[in-house]
Formats: sequence, C-alpha cells, structure tokens
Amino acid sequence: MTMTHFTESVVEQTALDWLKDMGYTIVYGGDIAPEEPAAERENYQEVLLAGRLRAALERINPNVPAEALEDAFRKVTRPSSPSLVGNNRSFHKMLADGIEVEYRHEGRIKGDKVWLIDFENIENNDWLAVNQFTVVENHINRRPDLVIFVNGLPLGVIELKNAADAKATI
Repeated sequence: MTMTHFTESVVEQTALDWLKDMGYTIVYGGDIAPEEPAAERENYQEVLLAGRLRAALERINPNVPAEALEDAFRKVTRPSSPSLVGNNRSFHKMLADGIEVEYRHEGRIKGDKVWLIDFENIENNDWLAVNQFTVVENHINRRPDLVIFVNGLPLGVIELKNAADAKATI
C-alpha cells in the first residue's frame, strides 16, 4: 500500500492496533457514551471515567480506608484553583507525588498517601484507549480521534491526520 492510500481511518486503526499490542484496552467512544448500556459517564461534560478511577484507587491503595480514598477522589475531581495553570500544576503534583490524606485509625489521626498510578507495578493500572470520545463544553462538540486514559484519567489526546494529504493541518 502506498502512502497515498492511507486515510485518516486507516491511520486511526493502526494507532489503535499499536496501543492494543502495548496492552491497552480499546473502546469506541460511542459505546461508553452517556445513555448507552455500557455508559461510563453521566454526561458529555465529564472527561474522566469515575468508575475506573475509583476501582484503581482501591486496587492501588488497598490499605487505605474507603473514606480516605473518597477524599482523594474529591481532590482529583474538584479543582481548587480558578486558574487552569494552577489546576494543572496541582493535578501534576497529585499524579507524580500522590495525594495526602488523613483518616482515623485506632483512635488516632493517621496521615497517608493515595496514589493515582501504580508506578511500581504498571500492570496494576487500567490502560484504556478510546477512539471518537465526545466531549461537550459550552455547547461545543469536540471529538478527538483518540483519548488515552490511565486509571480513568484522561492523560493524552491524539488527533490523527493523513500525512499524505497536502491539506492536512495540525
């Protein structure tokens, strides 16, 4: 097949195949969209997959009580800064350094860290690639070709273009 026979759909399928070979689960965005039987979010404004995140928090942090895991979940899903840059910095810190939580243990307050990603055992993470993942913000539909999720967190967005198309732009 020459380069001129590559369409965007072929490029997208090739990328999905590579991700699958690397261990990612591949899902079509329409299959997990709101109102579908296998929905993984309540509406199109949600960008993270809460069920996957909660399951990962429990799996990665088995010795942390449920109330502390819920506290960590809230910290991740409810940004504290009105600034996008501030929220990105805060999220990066939580992702890289864990989330500080406190809980009552044997009558005392105990501090601990909740991890969003298992850096020690990467197989313990939920690796997901979703193609055609629709997000609606301010009544504007966006549908990137691929969204990469780790433990329900959207960590990468990939927009694929046909490299042979002279009119394709970034």
